[in-house]
Amino acid sequence: MDIDSTSLYNKHGHHQIKICVSGAADTGHCGIGTLDIAKELGREIARQGAVLVTGATTGFPFWSAMGAKEEGGISVGFSPAASEKEHVEVYKLPIDYMDLIIYTGFGYPGRDLLLTRSSDVVICGCGRIGTIHEFTVAFEDGKTIGILKGPWEMSGELEDIIKKSNRPNEKIVIGDDPKKLVADVIAMVKKHKIDENKKTP
Repeated sequence: MDIDSTSLYNKHGHHQIKICVSGAADTGHCGIGTLDIAKELGREIARQGAVLVTGATTGFPFWSAMGAKEEGGISVGFSPAASEKEHVEVYKLPIDYMDLIIYTGFGYPGRDLLLTRSSDVVICGCGRIGTIHEFTVAFEDGKTIGILKGPWEMSGELEDIIKKSNRPNEKIVIGDDPKKLVADVIAMVKKHKIDENKKTP
């Protein structure tokens, strides 16, 4: 039986877009309802057929993973630790709601680089300095970026960084509706993906 390249491509699932959710592990400063928003973001990522990627941490990313798994989605975590033992005992990070955890052994800064580079999109929710780091790496790498607005200051701070960057970037989407934001970033990624009809099998 002949299998064309498009069928093979879809069979192996390479068409699934990987969306990184970047956000604070400690959400005490984020405002009321933040974790519910994070969970809804994860749900939308799963509903719209994308794979959720996080830093395998607590807080905003963890609740996104919880939402994705509640919708039957795929959740992948990139840990700063070198092993499950170090992940749990040294970094005090969770192992729930993730189908796969990749133990990078590179600490938080190195983990951030692998996390963002392994994703097609980085969506930033309420965060701290780590979220700013992931945002700037994604910006430098030309990734599609979503900025989710909510009852937190981070979205305004990231918009301020964009204004002061002195570099135009047409691959940034800003919004306060998780459903629309996920749809918009997926549409932007698809615009820039390779043409499967021209791809050699």
